[in-house]
Amino acid sequence: MTVSVDIGARGNGQRAVLDLEELLATRLLVQGNSGSGKSHLLRRLMEQSAPWVQQCIVDPEGDFVTLADGFGHVVVDAAGCERDLGLIADRVRRHRVSVVLNLEGLDVDRQMRAAAVFLNGLFEADRDVWYPMLVVVDEAQLFAPAASGDADEESRRQSLAAMTNLMCRGRKRGLAGVIATQRLAKLAKNVAAEASNFLMGRTFLDIDMARAADLLGMERRQAEAFRNLDRGAFVGLGPAIGRKPEAIRIGAVQSEGRGSSPKLTPLPEQPAAEDAAGLIFRPSLGEAAPRAQAATASTADVLAQLARSREAAAAAAPEARVDLFADAEREKAIAEIMAAIVAEPDASFQPVSALYQDFLVRCRIARLPGEAPDLPRFRRELAIAKAGVDDASVEASDWEQATLVAASLPEDVRGVFLLVAKAALTKAPCPSDGEIARAYGTRSPGRARRLLAYMEERGFLTCAADMRGARIVMLPDLGWQTAPGFPDALAKTG
Repeated sequence: MTVSVDIGARGNGQRAVLDLEELLATRLLVQGNSGSGKSHLLRRLMEQSAPWVQQCIVDPEGDFVTLADGFGHVVVDAAGCERDLGLIADRVRRHRVSVVLNLEGLDVDRQMRAAAVFLNGLFEADRDVWYPMLVVVDEAQLFAPAASGDADEESRRQSLAAMTNLMCRGRKRGLAGVIATQRLAKLAKNVAAEASNFLMGRTFLDIDMARAADLLGMERRQAEAFRNLDRGAFVGLGPAIGRKPEAIRIGAVQSEGRGSSPKLTPLPEQPAAEDAAGLIFRPSLGEAAPRAQAATASTADVLAQLARSREAAAAAAPEARVDLFADAEREKAIAEIMAAIVAEPDASFQPVSALYQDFLVRCRIARLPGEAPDLPRFRRELAIAKAGVDDASVEASDWEQATLVAASLPEDVRGVFLLVAKAALTKAPCPSDGEIARAYGTRSPGRARRLLAYMEERGFLTCAADMRGARIVMLPDLGWQTAPGFPDALAKTG
């Protein structure tokens, strides 16, 4: 039996339909910038196919919970424990109930872990309950990122593995992945590559337009068309859609999403300045007073109060003998210990936890005064030590700027950025792929190139090549630039 799902109208006025059985076998990828109409498209698809196939929507923003009102979906709140989510996923397959996995209110790490547990529960169900199911993942770049980001590595690994299982091995288990993303460049390629049907909406970045054109078999010069698409307009291609790229305008939906854009409304009549201040600073009936009150004390009064506080603290504090050289000697000892650790041949390839234990042992052997630095500080010092920075080679003020910029990156990437920053500051050649890989703790040159692409995508650096093929890295936030260096040069062995 062939089931056709009406999703809107084609450019020639005919109805645009999806072959549901073909969709279950070949999966679907939706791409479009924020505001292009991806959620509207997914909602239309869910509403039209609800009578024919079981559905599961992984919803990071709680936008699709309203499907429960008119289409019988059960909302699964992911705030419970992981074991419960796995059991619920098994029951969902066993009893063929359509659900919305609501991840709203969780941070990124917990969203990734909850989605991984639930998807794995659907995937690992007994063979007897492998009924067809559409598994829709909105904002799929959160759960299958192309590179490490703000989430911890373990959560990212679990989520990426679950998404890979869904798209690569889910078909035989009846699971048909429908994934939507804002940017193809942010989505893991091995996940995106398993889709055979595509609906590409409005996008503006050249790299995403080019990839969308490649997936649809369009010429590069036609990629500009994606920039001019209206909201709710997509270009579709695939076995379930059509054999050639064709514009599709998505039809109306019955349910209303909670994530719709706010509409402009007139401002209320503005009260007098005194009344407006009272609305902000004066608590209403039954409301606790806000901590931030309007300033009433003069600057002179505040300074006098601070002076009195310092005098009182000085009078109450017992006199202590201050050793002006203790801190300098302690920092010098820490730097020497860090240098010794990094100098070990295999230090770059050991986990941070093992290096930190070695560091604590060395601190005790050296009789380091006071408490040893904690793990977060050790990570920062390790990144600087891997970059090979010493006080004689760089100016302290310049290097402080570099460390401030690096603080915005994930901890495991900071050492790579500082390695490049040191080369740029000293006008040295750009580090090779081998040197970058070693600073990250891997032997893979390909991983080194992906790290540079990751930082370039986020605006921390810009890569270019000269006529000889040597790489030049520019750091726009610092105004520095490396000398040309060949990516395939031999890495330092340390």
